[in-house]
Amino acid sequence: MLPPWLPAQAVQVVLAVTGAPAPDAVNGELLRRWGSSEVWRLSYGLSSVIVKRGTDAQAGEAAAYERFVVPLGLPAPELLSAADGVLVLADVGRVTLEQEPAADDFLAAAELVARIRSAPVDGPSEFPPARVKELGARIGRVDVDLDPLVDALDRLHRDAPVRVVHGDFVPKNLVSDGTRWTVVDWPLAYLAPHLSDLYTLVRDAATFGHDREPIVARYVEAAGADPFLVDRQLLVGGACFCLLALTFLVEEGQRTIPGSSEWIDPLLSELTGLVAELS
Repeated sequence: MLPPWLPAQAVQVVLAVTGAPAPDAVNGELLRRWGSSEVWRLSYGLSSVIVKRGTDAQAGEAAAYERFVVPLGLPAPELLSAADGVLVLADVGRVTLEQEPAADDFLAAAELVARIRSAPVDGPSEFPPARVKELGARIGRVDVDLDPLVDALDRLHRDAPVRVVHGDFVPKNLVSDGTRWTVVDWPLAYLAPHLSDLYTLVRDAATFGHDREPIVARYVEAAGADPFLVDRQLLVGGACFCLLALTFLVEEGQRTIPGSSEWIDPLLSELTGLVAELS
């Protein structure tokens, strides 16, 4: 069964890639359905592809592929087709780091962050210091003084290069085929000098009982980075992640993701703690 929203162009790509003789021969497996996105695995025999439809914050993935993923050769699924807001992507595996959160695989994910950060880019930062106060005002519930974050982000723009930030580098978006790991879901990608991707990786590793230090050390080694600069990039990146996540929840997430309003207070507390460390 194919999703009813699949455009004709995408159907033809699915048939060509899977080798299915007709649309009704394709097996459809719903992987995710939220208010702003829907993801399916479509298969015939041993061949399969992923199809995605995104709206609101999830609508920018084709643009992210055009701006970053394709020209920089980033570790993402191959984009097979993009039309009418629907993407057809290569199926890069059935196991996520969330499903099998082994310590060694978190180390492999740190190497992916280093690989993404190693790609030089043209263009200014899309998270300048002024954006801190802008997002704080949009959230409307931030009680902490954000000036230390503004100052730290300003210094970071002088000390670290602008690179691609995935924006949602969490275990559910790290997929393995048993041989290699790939990063999926790129609609939130942007340019900045901080390390929010590494921050969210070590943050989630801790929830699975893993020590953060080996993961950070693996990144430092793979990236050839200054560990003292990385420490600052992590703190700033964590705070920037919290601001973006809170803005999304306040403006969209509470409407599109059931139960997401419960994430707001913990994120506000997390933001407060990170800013305090920067003070």
